[in-house]
Amino acid sequence: MKRMKLLINVIAALAIVVLFAQCNKKSDKDNVDVKPIPAGSLKIAYVEIDTLLTKYNLCKDVNEAMVKKEENSRMVLNQKASELAKDKQDFQKKYDNNAFLSEDRAKQEYNRLMKMDQDLQTLQQKLQSELASENQKNSLQLRDSINAFLKDFNKKYHFNLIISNTGMDNLLYADKSMNITSAVLDGLNKRYAISKK
Repeated sequence: MKRMKLLINVIAALAIVVLFAQCNKKSDKDNVDVKPIPAGSLKIAYVEIDTLLTKYNLCKDVNEAMVKKEENSRMVLNQKASELAKDKQDFQKKYDNNAFLSEDRAKQEYNRLMKMDQDLQTLQQKLQSELASENQKNSLQLRDSINAFLKDFNKKYHFNLIISNTGMDNLLYADKSMNITSAVLDGLNKRYAISKK
């Protein structure tokens, strides 16, 4: 009985050793040839995104256009809402003064006002959806513009890593010499000025 337990333990131990050996062989095959970067040769820089968002002319133009669209949408909605409020007020006065020729005519007018109210809500949702879609499109355009510029910019400077920094959220400390924001901003604005012509 003791021999049997010993034999089972030896077989289990051998099985574990074989499995570990196979795992090691398999992981060696699956490993990608990674070459570490020698100490002192890693070039890192960062860009202050807040600065780009406030001083990049494309961003300024996009934001100005969005503000105008939002104002136009708000103006249209406010105008329609005030017209509807006036029509509801007129309806209430007529109803209180029994100015409708019949109860059916009052119901028709009421239903018309309810439809106008629903149409106004539908228009509001549509305009909000359009603004959200436009905002998303603009965000993608800005990101693509910045990424494309950085790709060209980096051909000259050969950074291994360029990090974005928003109000010191992600970057807790960095030497100011690693901040390339002004160079990136100047390049972006020059590139944008050329594209506007």
